[in-house]
Amino acid sequence: MAEYPNIAVNMVATPELAVCVREVANRMDGRPVIFVHGNVSSSVFFFPVMAGLPHHVRPIAIDLRGFGGTDTRPVHATRGLSDFADDVWATIDALGLPEVDLVGWSMGGGVVMQMILDRPAAVRTATLINPVSPFGFGGTTGLDGALISPDGAGSGGGTVNPDFVRALQEGDESDAPGAPLHVLRSFYVAPGWDQKDEELYLRSMLATSLGDDNYPGDAVASDSWPGTAPGTRGVLNTMSPTYLDLSGIVDVDPKPPILWIRGEADQIVSDASLFDLAQLGALGAVPDYPGVETVPPQPMVGQTRSVLDGYRSAGGDYTEVVVPQTGHSPHIEKPDIVLAALRVHLGA
Repeated sequence: MAEYPNIAVNMVATPELAVCVREVANRMDGRPVIFVHGNVSSSVFFFPVMAGLPHHVRPIAIDLRGFGGTDTRPVHATRGLSDFADDVWATIDALGLPEVDLVGWSMGGGVVMQMILDRPAAVRTATLINPVSPFGFGGTTGLDGALISPDGAGSGGGTVNPDFVRALQEGDESDAPGAPLHVLRSFYVAPGWDQKDEELYLRSMLATSLGDDNYPGDAVASDSWPGTAPGTRGVLNTMSPTYLDLSGIVDVDPKPPILWIRGEADQIVSDASLFDLAQLGALGAVPDYPGVETVPPQPMVGQTRSVLDGYRSAGGDYTEVVVPQTGHSPHIEKPDIVLAALRVHLGA
């Protein structure tokens, strides 16, 4: 790959699909660190951090099903993020790695939490970068992730901006409102980003597999505001609180140490997320909003901190690093800060 010539790209066969794996060349004997990307992206978003890790570390970035270069397969949303977690574990097994460090960004942070639930003894450390709340995305209230509506209204495939999906379908490379480049510049990062590798990231976003079985997923009508509830298929439904609850990491044994990195200006995973329909309703951007007493915005960061505090109280350990003047993607906005924190966490 021209922008990062030392990144090798390979397809790894697993029982269900072929997985695209990108890693720094000539590091086969290093300590394996697995990178798991977020929604509408791919493993290329990790290149700046991968390239900066020391030579005794083996950075391995994996494209999830339907993203980047990995095969497209249906995403069974009623399993939460387990389809993705199973694919990553299958890839790790195919590579013959008995123990790994995990790094997950956004939705990938949720995948990492699911992986900790699956095989805690195989996870040496975990790093969560602006992770989805352990209680999913949308439709919950309070630090304990209580459902606002039993059907998860306000979450799932029906909450996406249709203009964004249309722009992905059309391969729109413009900076028009709702287009992927506009979303990248306005929401993935905070103002002041140097736009390094922007074209690489845009191509990655445009490679997203679309449809009810992939992104964004299906939806069903709801009698509760805002009138849409999660379906059973596709990416956004995996993070619906009716299917996703990762708070069980509090009880795993052993408990790998966790590093939580987040951008202080994140507009996507936030206690006032501009992708949470409840927050948009409170701002007057979604009609017929019943009010914050009935449908409060989701305290996403507060929920994550509450679960991690419980993890610590139960004998685990976590460290929080807040990156100033940074949005949803600290690893491309301030890679030096992320690298410094990651090296300390890994003891590297």
